[in-house]
Amino acid sequence: MPSIRSIVLPTENASFLYRHHLLILNQTRRCSIPTALQSPLFLLPRSPSLQQVKQAHALIVATGLANDATIMGHLLAALALSPSPTSSIDYPFSVFRRIKNANIFATNNMIRCLAKSETPHDSVALYADMCRSSLLPKPNNYTFPFVLQACSKALAIVEGFQIHTHIVRLGYAHDVYVRNALIHFYSACHRTESSRYLFEENSQCRDVVTWNSILAAYARDGQMDLAQKLFVEMPEKDVISWSTMIMGHVQGGHLEKGLDCFREMRERGLRPNEAILVTVLSASAQLGLLEHGCLVHSTIESLNFPMSVSLNTALIDMYAKCGCIERSKEIFNKMAHKDVWSWNVMICGLAAHGLGNEALVLFEWFTTEGFRPVNITFVGVLNACSRAGLVDEGRRYFKSMIEDYGIEPEMEHYGCMVDLLGRAGFITEALELIEKITIQPDPVLWGTLLGACKIHGLVELGETIGKKLIKLDPTHDGNYVLLASIYAKARKWEDVIKVRRMMVDRGANKVAGWSLIEAQGKVHWFIAGDREHERSPEIYQMLEVITKRLAESGYLPDISPILHDIQEEEKENVIKEHSERLAIAFGLLVTEVGGCIRIVKNLRVCGDCHEVSKMISKVFEREIIVRDGSRFHHFREGWMMDQPNTHSQIQSNPIRLSTH
Repeated sequence: MPSIRSIVLPTENASFLYRHHLLILNQTRRCSIPTALQSPLFLLPRSPSLQQVKQAHALIVATGLANDATIMGHLLAALALSPSPTSSIDYPFSVFRRIKNANIFATNNMIRCLAKSETPHDSVALYADMCRSSLLPKPNNYTFPFVLQACSKALAIVEGFQIHTHIVRLGYAHDVYVRNALIHFYSACHRTESSRYLFEENSQCRDVVTWNSILAAYARDGQMDLAQKLFVEMPEKDVISWSTMIMGHVQGGHLEKGLDCFREMRERGLRPNEAILVTVLSASAQLGLLEHGCLVHSTIESLNFPMSVSLNTALIDMYAKCGCIERSKEIFNKMAHKDVWSWNVMICGLAAHGLGNEALVLFEWFTTEGFRPVNITFVGVLNACSRAGLVDEGRRYFKSMIEDYGIEPEMEHYGCMVDLLGRAGFITEALELIEKITIQPDPVLWGTLLGACKIHGLVELGETIGKKLIKLDPTHDGNYVLLASIYAKARKWEDVIKVRRMMVDRGANKVAGWSLIEAQGKVHWFIAGDREHERSPEIYQMLEVITKRLAESGYLPDISPILHDIQEEEKENVIKEHSERLAIAFGLLVTEVGGCIRIVKNLRVCGDCHEVSKMISKVFEREIIVRDGSRFHHFREGWMMDQPNTHSQIQSNPIRLSTH
């Protein structure tokens, strides 16, 4: 135990505070104020750090109050409330063991400390001792929420069942706090029906926490329709209620519903918590909806919300995935403190935008700052090498990951290497890498190699890999499409027809391509040949304008992606109605002159649409950013801004080497 002289209180003037405490202590000894308020514990904040608790403990010893059972019980309560993780349970146990005749308050707080520790089963063991030992007090209604918290954390369903029977036998089944803890316990153990039974058993024994607990049970179980029904029926909603619904929608893949829920919550004047803000930023990032993400960012700023590392990292991720990599850089550079995930998100963001060299510079800075790479770090690094065509660097980093950092490669790492080698034409090396993998190769690896065969026109090898893939996964449409594309490029139309017939016979229907654009506060979706949009006539008129002006600039369509043996003119008509072209045409209609057009596409951009986007950026003087299923494509003034050979053009605002 440190001496009183070594204590540094977390205040501006520790000595004044200590003298002030002694003055209050002398006064309270003359008055009938509870013993706990006569101790240094009343100086602690609501959620003290572990160091602050230990400092208060030292003052308790120094002032001769260490033998007071009530004060030591409150010390355990402070430990239980501390957000600081305890490296071991030795300290709270040493406090508890020194309490003579520990009362129910001290024992309950010891159970609470153990419940939040890394060994929650110890909490259940102490509860069992309470039930058996005559030296410990018997459980009361405050005991059960703490011990059930431990059961929830440990997923101790058998012990939880037994405690439930004790609750009923001891007459605490209608205590609202105990019932809430039971509902949460069954939910954590994926026993949603048991949670629902408890919720419906007594409609008079409910508070907002009860409703939130059953909402969380349904959300965790993926039953968002039932959760929505209950949410509407709730007599009172708090920020936790809204948080549960927003996170449930987003985690269930209903991203737009989550964003709509957030918008409604804000319209009702509720202040979001950090979990909500991070979740809606993630939803905006996944959808690529910049306007939604900017709305969340402006909400954060208008509320003067504390900018934690998690929130900054979520903003970096959102801007990167919405095509604003420059904003990601700005936020990253301004962060006073960064954790490993902040660096990982920035590295992966730069890689996705084709800024391979910047991503690698950032990785080297990351390691010099003393951070240790993890699996996802090297996914970003290898992806950066692939996007920038840095074959030698990719080989070196892949070797370093294994030998220097002891990270066993996963499918994502192999996928990046196969993509890197395949794009660069090292097909044989990529094939050897796949065949050396000790675990069963993911079909995605073979699919990546098949894509490389298409790029380099390797019909025979592509045919072999394509048939292997179809055998591995006969229902995946992408394998058929890639093989058919290889045949079409070689003008082997009979083989194209055979593959398409096989695709239909095996029920592997091609996933429809779609593109979306966010404009005028709405999300607009397009599919190829779409005429359902309310402004469809204007869109097609704009397409004609685009076609005419591109033709005047020397554009000749690349019709190789069309997998039908039809007339050339028909192919040109088919390809010009691809979903991303409709979205770009709409963007030219509704965005301000000279403004950036941002498109999100679920499939890879075909070669002709890629070339068209590049030419539109020059002819119409627009920046166009397309996020497809693989990467970002930046087009400006007729250039593909993230190609390796134009790297010198994208260094205007690199990551700044700061001293943070």
